[in-house]
Amino acid sequence: MLAPSGTPSSKTRVAVLTADNAFEQLVRTTFGANPQIELQLVKGKLSVESGRLNAADAAVVIVDLDATQPEEFAALSRFAAQLAGNPPLIAITQSLDAAVARKMVQVRVADFLVKPIEPIELVRSCARAANAQSGGGESVEAQIYTFLPSAGGVGVTTLAIQTALLLQGSKNSQASVCLVDLDFQHGAVADYLDIEARLDLNEIEPRPERLDRQLLEVMLSRHSSGLQVIAAPSRPAEMRSFDPLVVTRLLDLVSANFEYVVIDMPRTWFSWTDDVLLGSNQLHIVSEMTVPCLKLAKNLLSSIRERLGEGCHPKVIVNRFEQRMFAPGLRLADIEKALGGAFGGFIPNNYRVVREAIDRGVPLEEVKAGNNVTAHLRRIVMPHAAKAKRSQAAGARPRLLAWARR
Repeated sequence: MLAPSGTPSSKTRVAVLTADNAFEQLVRTTFGANPQIELQLVKGKLSVESGRLNAADAAVVIVDLDATQPEEFAALSRFAAQLAGNPPLIAITQSLDAAVARKMVQVRVADFLVKPIEPIELVRSCARAANAQSGGGESVEAQIYTFLPSAGGVGVTTLAIQTALLLQGSKNSQASVCLVDLDFQHGAVADYLDIEARLDLNEIEPRPERLDRQLLEVMLSRHSSGLQVIAAPSRPAEMRSFDPLVVTRLLDLVSANFEYVVIDMPRTWFSWTDDVLLGSNQLHIVSEMTVPCLKLAKNLLSSIRERLGEGCHPKVIVNRFEQRMFAPGLRLADIEKALGGAFGGFIPNNYRVVREAIDRGVPLEEVKAGNNVTAHLRRIVMPHAAKAKRSQAAGARPRLLAWARR
């Protein structure tokens, strides 16, 4: 059932633009016979007829465009910016390849469907988009945290998991968080959390566009903390390069249904890696405190900047950091000098606490409250929350230091 997006009228208004006679007939058949729906249908191309499409008080706007024409995508981008997510915009195309999917993600439409479309599929898409707006507030884009290893065995999975658990608990367990394991060959997220990996790539790869919220719900794994996880069973003996549309569609759907998305990336660079990195709000390269590993991190930084330009701002996290007085080896000043502004922070080496958390599949805080690993990770991935926490504690500090002034 569609819900109005801000109109007192008893009818729900759906605005549609299409130049396709067959799709026009599908829309009329699907919505036209429903007395509770007021259908506005504009015939023509978006680049020509966008001014005739009245989006005011509509529950959802559907735009059917020719994906092969650049001027249509330019018009879609302008129209989406004009709507700013209210009402939600659904794009319909006659074909879908990696370039089209990437543009759809950049435009940030509420959903996109590929012809031929079943009526029930169109209705479900509209209902999801409209219901996302029915809370009364503005739609909030998912915040995406991506963790990329600079080398093998640097602890990227542990940091991704603990970040997701931190975000899960950031609103008294009310935050909507999804952890996505994109290492389809060696992924260990499900094993670390002791849950079943339920993502069936063989089912969605032939037709990525059929992946919807209902199918996603079946493939979600749930941790006892409330954290929801997307992970496929690892296949160490299979080196498969999936169609980028599978990953693009999966992440687009996850982002539309969760407040926070945390991504555990593989070390191997795939055809879809660029899109994932570009779509991230925070991109963290995980390294260790060794000269070879820091060199790999610097090389990876350079490669990302060359490929993605200013659209990406990666930071390097140095994991398992140790510094002993008068001991030889790298110091914090050396790391800061080597990485410059790309240094995002360090995570102390606390092997016992981390190992127990992995073995039990629980948050670090459950093993040891107030541990130094969680404290440093919070400062890196949730700087505003960490700053607020320090501010709250500032009032107590003079009392703690009072003995030094006697």
